[in-house]
Amino acid sequence: MKRATVLSVIAAAVVFVVAWKAIVVIGGYPVFILPPPEVVAQRFVSAWLDGIIEPHFLATLTEILIGFLVGGTLAVVIGYLLARSALAERLLSPYLVAAQATPILVLAPLLVLWLGTCLLPKVVICALIVFFPVAVATMVGIRSVDTRLLELGRSLRATRWQVFAYLEMPAAAPQILGGMRVGVTLAVVGAIVGEWAGADKGLGVLINLARGSLFDFPLMFATLLTIALIAVVLYVLVLLAERVLVGNWR
Repeated sequence: MKRATVLSVIAAAVVFVVAWKAIVVIGGYPVFILPPPEVVAQRFVSAWLDGIIEPHFLATLTEILIGFLVGGTLAVVIGYLLARSALAERLLSPYLVAAQATPILVLAPLLVLWLGTCLLPKVVICALIVFFPVAVATMVGIRSVDTRLLELGRSLRATRWQVFAYLEMPAAAPQILGGMRVGVTLAVVGAIVGEWAGADKGLGVLINLARGSLFDFPLMFATLLTIALIAVVLYVLVLLAERVLVGNWR
């Protein structure tokens, strides 16, 4: 990452923290409404050192990674079918649009009711919320492959697999990985929503505990900070993978 980019990120973070502190001071907000940043930072460190956040963090991260892997894989497969089969598009598109239009907050309690409070419903919720943007990105990417490139492959007697692996996927990779960047952040949202619907462990559960029974608002903000950091790190990892893969293919 370029030095200017790093400095701009640090500067934006400093501005955000200063603005946060100014709002607390000027508004005179008590800790149980808006704790100052230094209090949240202290609680963040102490909660990790005391082992409060770690088990919830691991549970949420597991849900996110499995859900993203399952949803992203299915999305690439279905997106490819939609791009290359008119029949598949006619049959599947209405159901995909309907599933996307249904609020995940409505589906989450039903999935927990049907599947229980184990890992499975959270993974399903993450996969569902990841699926649509990656599937659409895959479909758009495959359809945007230059037809002259495909004709060249056919003229060289390339097999269907060779066309897919060496022509279509490299050409569509920027769009697919762009969809995955969106999908990985949505997977974080899906995991938290699933935990709110029913779970005994996870960062979503910890937020409810800190806000309700513990009445520990600095801990709640520290948990929110942890969730934000997970999203940022996963986004950056997908972005780095995109640069490596697209660079190698090109």
